Amino acid sequence: MRSVFAGSVALLALSASALSVHAAPSATLQKWRDGGTVVVGVRESASPMVYTLDANETFTGYHLELCQKVIHAIAPKARLKYMVLTAQNTMPLIDNGTADFNCASMTNTLRRQEQVAFGLTTYVSEVRMAVPAHSPITSFQQLNGKKVVATTGTTAVQILRKYADAHSIQFDTRMGKDHFESMLQLEAGRVDAFVLDDNLLAGVIAQSKNPQGWKIVGEVIGAEPIAIQFTRRDPEVKKAVDAALRQMMKNGEIHQLYAKWFTQPIPPKNVNLNLPMGETLKRMLAQPDDTPLEQLQLPLAH
Repeated sequence: MRSVFAGSVALLALSASALSVHAAPSATLQKWRDGGTVVVGVRESASPMVYTLDANETFTGYHLELCQKVIHAIAPKARLKYMVLTAQNTMPLIDNGTADFNCASMTNTLRRQEQVAFGLTTYVSEVRMAVPAHSPITSFQQLNGKKVVATTGTTAVQILRKYADAHSIQFDTRMGKDHFESMLQLEAGRVDAFVLDDNLLAGVIAQSKNPQGWKIVGEVIGAEPIAIQFTRRDPEVKKAVDAALRQMMKNGEIHQLYAKWFTQPIPPKNVNLNLPMGETLKRMLAQPDDTPLEQLQLPLAH
């Protein structure tokens, strides 16, 4: 009897210990909440999602402001440090802990989920193209035999190639290391079109030397769920991030942020992007979701 009782006590102690470990607070969240530093990944030229205003690296933008609000909601005392990331190094640097968040525009995909975690969808991008205002190009099918630029590491590259294969179109694809360099190729006349998410195209045009000299055209060839990224090694971080996002969606704060950055003049040139919220994003904010691109059939907003 004594050995059975002892064994039962041992099992209860073990169970209690396991519960205690399971219930232990996230070390990462605790560090942030104690006033630790959160390294926030940004881009220099991904307007209006996140971009720099001046040589002093003053960063701003829709997704950055959203990120800042989320971080301060889950860790009010946290200090923010900004790190410029690229499409190529974002996931490795988040995976190894060099950066804590990526606040730029990045599509939620199954492959990327192997390295990072994604929050709830906070934007739905539609892949189109920018061309000179006087260009006769209005459809992707008119790109046959043309020169096209896309930014290295973006999903727009794969979407464009799939479209070309499906429609038997051939064009010369040039690559820019970032959106700024891609736009420079268009401005210099070295390419006929710049293919990218519509929100980013609008932002790049707004920051260009002559915003009135360009237009966004073409049928939508892809619609993708966009979300902020962070470590996948700590599930408690995702729970906290998603809880903060749900609250912002419920109280209308995200809708206010969207209106501020997409339907009102934005710095530094006070250009209005005139991109009202599409029906797909409205639906996803009303019914929060973090489903990756491959598992989500997104109805096109246009």
